[in-house]
Amino acid sequence: MKKAQIIAAEYIVPAQRLDNQMLAARFPEWPAEKIDAKLGIKSRGIAAEDEFSSDLAVQAAKKLFATRIISPKEIDFLLFCTQSPDYLLPTSACLIQHRLGLPKSCGALDINLGCSGWIYGVGIAKGLIESNQASNVLFVTGETYSKFLGDSDKGTRTLFGDAGAATLISGVESTQNCLGPFIYGTDGSGGEHLIVQQSGMRESARARPGYGELYMNGAEIFSFSVREVSKAVQRLLDQAEITLEEVDLFIFHQANSYMLEFLRQRCNIPTEKFYTFFENTGNTVSNTIPIALHHAMKDGKAVPGKQVMFVGFGVGLSWGAFLARL
Repeated sequence: MKKAQIIAAEYIVPAQRLDNQMLAARFPEWPAEKIDAKLGIKSRGIAAEDEFSSDLAVQAAKKLFATRIISPKEIDFLLFCTQSPDYLLPTSACLIQHRLGLPKSCGALDINLGCSGWIYGVGIAKGLIESNQASNVLFVTGETYSKFLGDSDKGTRTLFGDAGAATLISGVESTQNCLGPFIYGTDGSGGEHLIVQQSGMRESARARPGYGELYMNGAEIFSFSVREVSKAVQRLLDQAEITLEEVDLFIFHQANSYMLEFLRQRCNIPTEKFYTFFENTGNTVSNTIPIALHHAMKDGKAVPGKQVMFVGFGVGLSWGAFLARL
């Protein structure tokens, strides 16, 4: 029986940049050095006015196809994770299928999930492959959170960047699981802490100042992460019946340096096993883990035979984690 395995990951960031010097000019009370020291972010990609999440996802997928690891005609399922779709309908994944020239026999599905979205998408891809519904799943992510951010909201402007990523998950001959186990978690009671108000059918008829802008209660999101992430890591270790020491590498959602360092210490993860990459991308939501994975592979940290733990957490409130044998 074929087992699902992560084969490759590529990504793209917009050409337009927003660095800390530009932000400091807008918010003089936050000098560039302070932003860097607090968040570990120096610059971010910002989508152009006519550039959207599907555009970034398509560019990332084309970058993956350019490696010749697989051709578009071999893809039999497309997953697209975004919270900033081109339209409420049609499904953006359908439009991406057409733009990439994927077969018409290919399934296509949108996933509306944020910082944990890549975890959930890989879980869905595993299910599709190991139930013989697909052989090669192209999982693309794309976010343009910058279009939700208020001009005067320095807390979100300094944090978020736009990006697109493409992950190839394929069925391989193996006697052992390459992906899993998976664990998930949801606490919708905290949905109000990271939300774009008046953005859907519930409130669209009652537009008022702040329409369509992202609101983030940073303190509550931090508290949620501290409360749930370490428990999720331990729950996954228990389910896999392994110890922390048996994991070769940890790649968490790349939120910011302050939060990640706090979580690393709380989970007792050695610095050398904790991989980060976000200094020049910022928090790109569902793209952060595949971006970090791409660089971990390039740097020789995530190589065949290594066991990697991936952990996502954030908007929803939602979290998830899984182990992968590369």
